[in-house]
Amino acid sequence: MTYESILFTLDGGIARLTLNRPDRLNSFTDAMHAEVRDALARVSADASTRVLLLTGAGRGFCAGQDLADRAVAPGGAPVDLGASIERNYKPLLLALRALPLPVVCAVNGVAAGAGANLALACDIVVAARSASFIESFCRLGLIPDTGGTYFLPRLVGSARAMGLALLGDKLSAEQAAAWGLIWQCVDDAELPAVTERLLAHFATAPTRGLARSKEALHRSPANSFGAQLDLERDFMRELGYSDDYREGVAAFAAKRPPRFSGR
Repeated sequence: MTYESILFTLDGGIARLTLNRPDRLNSFTDAMHAEVRDALARVSADASTRVLLLTGAGRGFCAGQDLADRAVAPGGAPVDLGASIERNYKPLLLALRALPLPVVCAVNGVAAGAGANLALACDIVVAARSASFIESFCRLGLIPDTGGTYFLPRLVGSARAMGLALLGDKLSAEQAAAWGLIWQCVDDAELPAVTERLLAHFATAPTRGLARSKEALHRSPANSFGAQLDLERDFMRELGYSDDYREGVAAFAAKRPPRFSGR
């Protein structure tokens, strides 16, 4: 597929996906959704990939859905938003969350609506100090989609989640970090360097173990305590046979840096 709405590279175990419609604050169209799905499929199919970076071009991360891509007008025919979720946003979120590797999101500017929740679907979210998060759905008479009603209460608790969803106030990156909505807020000038350090770390990390850590954490809310202990047992049994575990023990004993293969 030829990409027109995104930039995508895969090199040295690092996949980089940049939403690239800066004139529209990287808002989503059907065409962009198709390109992102294709890129994520390529990441998933390439066993050499150890980490994915998701970011935006220009002054914003993602303003959510491009409303100009939908024929919506007062008095006009109704639009089936459920079909849009089923066709585009649900497959996007499921594919992103299922990736068996760390997903780093660098929020370089405003993340609004679906764009805010797309960022929250990633594993490690680092935001520039000038960035902000806005659950803007209430301004359109809608609910926080793209996983928003799932992520928000789990990350910040029901009271803050309700306030974000019902008020649609802008949340600064600094406040988002203080609330535990994201991993880290950094000065704008530091965002590229911090992001590159994270990518370099994950490109040489024990990818298989990290993937199982992700899966265990994702499954935890639906499990009983006993079921989660059983899951930990099963994953530990599997990872105990891995090359990376043996390498980690050998490196510890030899007092040298480990050379993980991701297997």
